[in-house]
Amino acid sequence: MTMWKGLTWDHPRGFNALDAASRDTSVPGSGKIAWDVQPLEGFESAPIADLCARFDLVVLDHPHVGEAVEADCLHAMEDIFGNELVSELEAVSIGPSLSSYRFHGKHWALPLDAATQVMAVRPDMLPEVPVEWDDVLALIDRGAPVAASIAGPHAVLSFFSICAALGEPPAVADPDVLVGGETGAKAYAILSKIVRAMPEKAKALNPIGLLDLMGREDGIALCPLIYGYVNYSKPGQGREPLRFHNAPRVSGGHPVGTLGGTGIAISKRCIPDVALKEHILWLMGKTAQCGFIPAHDGQPSRREAWFDPKVNAEWGDFYVNSAETLEHSYVRPRHSGYIAFQTAASAALREAFEKGVPVDEALGPLQELYAKSRKGGER
Repeated sequence: MTMWKGLTWDHPRGFNALDAASRDTSVPGSGKIAWDVQPLEGFESAPIADLCARFDLVVLDHPHVGEAVEADCLHAMEDIFGNELVSELEAVSIGPSLSSYRFHGKHWALPLDAATQVMAVRPDMLPEVPVEWDDVLALIDRGAPVAASIAGPHAVLSFFSICAALGEPPAVADPDVLVGGETGAKAYAILSKIVRAMPEKAKALNPIGLLDLMGREDGIALCPLIYGYVNYSKPGQGREPLRFHNAPRVSGGHPVGTLGGTGIAISKRCIPDVALKEHILWLMGKTAQCGFIPAHDGQPSRREAWFDPKVNAEWGDFYVNSAETLEHSYVRPRHSGYIAFQTAASAALREAFEKGVPVDEALGPLQELYAKSRKGGER
């Protein structure tokens, strides 16, 4: 019997449902996949071609697809499942959770998990939930304990979300221009104000660490932009439950967050048999997405799961309260070279915040880093 090797990330949201499905005898194709894990940050540092040389299935996020296509290390989903089925899945996937994996005319993964930057609140500390960015800034002026997600790649991702909310999603109108000066200046001013107000020890924490800190200590009542983790909507050992809401918006606009989530990709080393294809499609189906995956700490990608009353009742309305943000979420550039830009740009922003660099000096290096990352390819 053929056994397949899969790689995902080492968090209950990334591992539990996949592992449980691979062992559940009622699930098509079970008993044939062994899932390994690595830290989420490992996907940022390891070339996708190296991972695909070692694993048959790789759970990745959409900015990796340009690098993967350049390395020719993934099967296109259309080549495995057909155009019609991929189109059907795109119609039922929330926001751009499937379309984000489309690059050079084909999809390179199917959306296993959907996420975007949303707003996290400690309801016992902040009963008033802000709706607009002006509300967030007013809370800071009143001394409310607020934090931003700026560790790792997240400084530039938070910057992107604010730019998109202001009406200029980065590198969309012109793929060679990251963001215009006026929008960039406003976004930088908003984010830097939050950073100045946040606790020092929160600055180095990834979203998981920051959400954990919010639940365990009383130093942060609000994080207006952070990747949503449904697991934190329930109390944990020594941890208060958090509530998740749509990201802040500007007056008259939509809430916007930078798209995250993960997709399941099939490496070129794998020639999938019928059982493996049935297993992957089962994971994408209504039974798994509205039942099995949420019951095993996962975060589904089908729109109907995000509005399912039973799913929301179980998880503190996490899904319905933040679905609008996901529907309007911003899709990052996906050219080969983008991941390295994301890392460097975030480091540059953190340095600018730390040194109090004025906006005109902070934004220039971001555009320079972005231009260097471009190789003339499609977004």
